[in-house]
Amino acid sequence: MLVIRFQPIGKKHQKIFRLVLQEKRSKLQGKVIAKLGWWDPRKKVGEFDKERIDFYIKNGAQISDSAWNLLINQGIIQGEKRKISIKPKKKKE
Repeated sequence: MLVIRFQPIGKKHQKIFRLVLQEKRSKLQGKVIAKLGWWDPRKKVGEFDKERIDFYIKNGAQISDSAWNLLINQGIIQGEKRKISIKPKKKKE
């Protein structure tokens, strides 16, 4: 199954995210089928290929929750936001 998700690139603490199409079971830094855009969370700017994103969604690609919420904010797709659950970090003893 194909999934549209973020791939982190850039320096530590200065991440920029690339929106990519990958196989769901592949590693995050693994083989990329298509690059669909990028997002800089510090500057709140990005660029997305709306036509390619729509094409892959219509052909059965799933979207990760974080990518889904960002694409709704940017007006690329329509729908309701998804709730994202963040797991708490384990405390050191």
